[in-house]
Parts: sequence; structure tokens; C-alpha cells
Amino acid sequence: MSLAEQIMPEDYIFPPKPAPLSKDEQAEYKARIKQLLIDKNAVLVAHYYTDPEIQALAEETGGCVADSLEMARFGAKHDADIIVVAGVRFMGETAKILTPNKTVVMPTLAATCSLDVGCPIEEFSAFCDQHPDRKVVVYANTSTAVKARADWIVTSSCALEIVEHLDEQGEKIIWGPDKHLGSYIQKNTGADMIMWNGACIVHDEFKTKALKDMKALHPDAAVLVHPESPAEIVALADAVGSTSQLIKAAQTMDNKKFIVATDRGIFYKMQQLCPEKEFFEAPTAGEGATCKSCAHCPWMAMNGLKAIEEALTDPQGKEVFVDMDLREGALKSLNRMLEFSATLQR
Repeated sequence: MSLAEQIMPEDYIFPPKPAPLSKDEQAEYKARIKQLLIDKNAVLVAHYYTDPEIQALAEETGGCVADSLEMARFGAKHDADIIVVAGVRFMGETAKILTPNKTVVMPTLAATCSLDVGCPIEEFSAFCDQHPDRKVVVYANTSTAVKARADWIVTSSCALEIVEHLDEQGEKIIWGPDKHLGSYIQKNTGADMIMWNGACIVHDEFKTKALKDMKALHPDAAVLVHPESPAEIVALADAVGSTSQLIKAAQTMDNKKFIVATDRGIFYKMQQLCPEKEFFEAPTAGEGATCKSCAHCPWMAMNGLKAIEEALTDPQGKEVFVDMDLREGALKSLNRMLEFSATLQR
């Protein structure tokens, strides 16, 4: 049984994806949302894994399409009174942590994440208490409570450098929650790391044999892999990195074809920036296998145009709140990452 299957049981019922809209209906919703954003001095920020029409709307309205950290940074710097976060719940919480004086709403607060679900604060805190001599480093894909328990928060774009920095200082590490990403970092840094047993349901489903078969069909294609994927998938990669790093790789590599092992929502931006290149989804099901997410996060898919309009017209039940005591602890860990990341960009 895969890590993701341990987190999300076989009988788990995923939320329904919003009903498909006709082109005319999409246009009507977009027009109303654009006016609401103006009327309410609101800005829409969307993750790379949301559906194409959501990413397009964010761009058309002066918002932002990015990874989770850049989404929160953008909202914090923007002069809007309301931040509409199209993504999953921890992204809305991160935006609220960084901008407590702004109203943060989401199309649905039910959009969670298997990494977040698989790392409940009570169990994770007890795990940390068993190893008091270790620094606690957690991935951004976690609740505010888990972030507050951590010494450091990282994203996939800076995790390796931060762990390398801590290792050079002689620190031992507790890593959570994504075991695949942690194993990738441990292999590349040699750091002393104890892993929490979590996984992303999307990346955990990529299949080695099926990927090798696809490589054989497209021998001239480069393989782009997110490090949340299993080690045997990472081993087949020509480039490994965060969402923004994979997009950059697609732009800068000479290849005209790419096999992409991450959520297919990223194809919108890749195709927009590289219209002359061809992109293929890495397989999530092999012989006799089935997929649960099928390369698209079921919770990201909950972010529909209708739900965005509802968040702006009737935000009750869609506004993000965080405990202020927990926010204080989470903000300290976030700021450590932001300060460290700033040194990497110099």
C-alpha cells in the first residue's frame, strides 16, 4: 500500500468537482467576478495547480498565479482589502498569517491537502517531543498549528538549501510531513533526518514502469519531476524541482518535448510560456493499477468560478481565520524562511 493510500483510505469519498460550465456561462461568471473584484477592492491569487480558467482569470484581473509562498507574498504586498485565495486551505491560512489585517476568503474551506490531513498536530507534536534535540522543519503544506510547532517552514524551492544550512551547523532534523521530499533532501545533503510518514496523493501515484514505457515512446523528451514524487520516479528525471523551477526548466531546456510528473494544472503556465513545446502527463496508473487523483488534486479542482463569485458576494463560511496565538509561532518560522530565502536571491 502506498503512503498516500495509508493517508486516504480506499473508501474515502473525494469532494465533487464543480459542474462543467459552457463557454457562455464561464464568460458570464468571469464578467461578474471581475466587477466584484473592483467593487470590493479584492485581488484573486491562484495556485499553478488550479484549473486553467481560474489561472487565466487571476492574470486577467491583475492578480497572481504562483506557488503557495509567492501567492501569500503577493497578497501581503497588494493594496487590496480582500484576498481571494484559489487553492487549498493551508494556502489561505498562510495568507492570513502574513496579512492578519486583511480579509482572506477562499472559494471553499473544504479544499484540504493529503499532506495536511496526514499530519494532525496532536500526533506530530508528540512525535517531535520524542526527539527534543532535533530542529523541527516542516513543509509549507501543513496547518497553522503544525507550522507553529516548527522551528523552520520550507517550500520545495528552498527546502534543500535550508536543510543544508542546518546540517552545516550540526543540527539534527525532524522532517514533516512529505516523506518523499524529505528522502530527496536527505539523499542530496546527507543530513541526519527523522521522517514523518506523509505523502501527496497526486505525486505518490506516478508509476515507474509506465513512465519508462512513456520515455521509450518519446526518447527525445526530457522528464520533469516534482520532488514530492517517489524516489524511483525522481531517479528517472532530467530535472527535479518545485512548480516554479519546473516551469523555468521547461523554458530554458533545449528539448521540444517534456514528460511532466506533477499536477497537470501546471500545463496551463508551461504551454503559455512555451507554446512551441509539447507536454505529456507522466502516467499515474500502470498495468492493473488505478489512480485516485489521476494527476490532478481533487481539492484544487474544487476552486470553480461559481464558488469564487460566492466567496465575494457572501463570504460567510468562506473567510479564513487563524488562532492569533498559533499565528505568532507560525509567523516566526515563516519569517525565518523568508529571511533565508532572501539571501539566496542576492
